[in-house]
Amino acid sequence: MHLKELVLGVKKFEDVEISNVCRECEKAAAGDAYFCFSTDKKTALERCEIAIKNGAEVCFSYFDLGNEKVVKTKDARGDFARACANFYGRACDQLKIVGITGTNGKTTTSYVIGEMLKRNGKKVGIIGTSGVVYGGKTYDCPLTTPDADFLHKTFRDMLDAGVEYVVMEVSAHAIDQKRIDGILFDVGVLTNITQDHLDYFKTFDAYASTKLSFFTPKHMKRAIVCADDNCISNFLPHCKVPYQTYGIYTPCDTFAIDIFCAMTGTRFVANVCDDVIDIKTNLIGKYNVYNSLAALSVCKVLGLDSKSLALGLNFINPVEGRFNVFNVEGKFVVVDYAHSPDGLMNVLTTARALTDKKVFVVFGCGGNRDRDKRAKMGKIAEDNADFVCLTDDNPRFEEEMDIIKEIEGGMKRFHFVEPDRKTAIIKTINLARSGDIIVIAGKGAEKYQEIKGVKVPYNDFDVIYSYINSARGQKELS
Repeated sequence: MHLKELVLGVKKFEDVEISNVCRECEKAAAGDAYFCFSTDKKTALERCEIAIKNGAEVCFSYFDLGNEKVVKTKDARGDFARACANFYGRACDQLKIVGITGTNGKTTTSYVIGEMLKRNGKKVGIIGTSGVVYGGKTYDCPLTTPDADFLHKTFRDMLDAGVEYVVMEVSAHAIDQKRIDGILFDVGVLTNITQDHLDYFKTFDAYASTKLSFFTPKHMKRAIVCADDNCISNFLPHCKVPYQTYGIYTPCDTFAIDIFCAMTGTRFVANVCDDVIDIKTNLIGKYNVYNSLAALSVCKVLGLDSKSLALGLNFINPVEGRFNVFNVEGKFVVVDYAHSPDGLMNVLTTARALTDKKVFVVFGCGGNRDRDKRAKMGKIAEDNADFVCLTDDNPRFEEEMDIIKEIEGGMKRFHFVEPDRKTAIIKTINLARSGDIIVIAGKGAEKYQEIKGVKVPYNDFDVIYSYINSARGQKELS
């Protein structure tokens, strides 16, 4: 493939044959086009020299580096994303793609949309936190929204496998780093905007602005947005793409009434653009009503009628790691991925509404991430749970007790501290009584603890299964 087919407007090298596009100088090979993302001139020079030494035919950099094989560009990240799309034959243009962004709800909403479409005979691929899923296979995704090379190769593979629809999570990092440039989404979804990732974005306004910058004609044809979110409702008068709204408390195109939540699922009546549908779903809690409304709105836009919408959503299975409930000798243990202030608030208020007994919570905060949310989550935990146990959650390169002390900065009442997560869970379950709910928050279905640069095998589900089996074994011996 000639360079002019990958990147527009490059006259000097337009007829150079390119065999691949890459973003890691160490992995550059003969015939590659290398894109350097460094905004430091010295680092950019070093990386481009390595790429050229490894055989790269041309390099793109933000700087004029005085090398005849380096092209200066104002938009190396965007150029890379568009080059990847072109390299893989613009498979993205031949798929119907739904992109979901928001602080919380991305994974569940993408899963629900995918399941609704599959139940109605569509061939679907999913890309996000839970991995890449299509054609009966699942494999890991390196990031919630992967880099453009991985992403467009995945689109190509999906298209070749017969996939028609792709439902993918779109993170704020991916928007900011232009990983999704060159993709025109058929539908974009905005679930909510609350605090997260301030280690990267520094301020909430910067984070929110990045999320909202996704909603332009450059990125999508149509938007589905939650009007109950204050940040989103303030944005709507300025939205430059056609949009539909969903919500519970605000007049919307899609809304829910007669909501009833239980430990076994949720019932409500949905009005989807004047189609009235009785919904009975295994998803638990009011926040999952929001996720369901978003999914109903998207599938309506994609052409499903009311009967198909009901078929798709009713009795859908819960998403792994999202309010998964285990009955442990009459105690209800809930595993949930909630790792932001809003996410923790949602899961705890849901638990509180589902029992007249006690609510316990076991949680921690990730190391080397947004520190500002730690004290806030501590306050939310003690305000909404009867018993709080603070523990590890991917401490990374921070000391575990330093993180816990920052969480405690928002707390005034007595609580438990047990850094070892497995021990913390077991102790908390033992403290609870029949009818109590124990929320284990922060990791969901993750299969590791990240400690000092090492991913140590660990899973909250495994701890609970082991506890159940141990209790069963003790009963059999008694």
